[in-house]
Amino acid sequence: MKPSGIILYGPPGSGKDTVTAELSSIRPEFTLFQRLKAGPGRTTGYRLTTAERIEELSHAGELLYRNARYNAQYAIDRPEVSALVAAGRIPVLHMGQVAGASAVSTFPLHWVRVLLWCPLEVTEQRCKGRGDKDVEARLKVWHETRQDLLDHASEPWSLVVRTDQLTPAKTAQAINAARATATPAKVYDIRGLVG
Repeated sequence: MKPSGIILYGPPGSGKDTVTAELSSIRPEFTLFQRLKAGPGRTTGYRLTTAERIEELSHAGELLYRNARYNAQYAIDRPEVSALVAAGRIPVLHMGQVAGASAVSTFPLHWVRVLLWCPLEVTEQRCKGRGDKDVEARLKVWHETRQDLLDHASEPWSLVVRTDQLTPAKTAQAINAARATATPAKVYDIRGLVG
């Protein structure tokens, strides 16, 4: 079977961290891909670097995707994905842009593309519950994510999950099953999902 990778796309508070932890409890091979980050804010789950280093990797053709958000720069680098796969790991990438999910999909793995969704009020409740200091910025990103989905409504997904309706454990089981069966991506009713 071709090596696999998981792309978790969704707005803030949709459960990417929680689902990743559940995936790791199912199979230790599931490993959070730590994006490169240059800038302020959260440090957990990132490999901290400089904007100059991200630019160097970009010029060398080593980035699969880069973006800026929350006054910081983020990047997904090809060497780290390769290293995880070579170590027998299943990389789990957290994405906030459909363009990023598409760009990463060019890396030669069987990618399980998962859209995690929750309503705005759930994002707000979860962000406040985990003590985020920038809740208003995260709510703004929820709206941006919704628009991003609407702008890319024909984008295919292996799985679409409402995380306010399915537990993290059941979500992780569904993702693992989609990986094991090499579920092909398809187009979903995005307008119906995001309202």
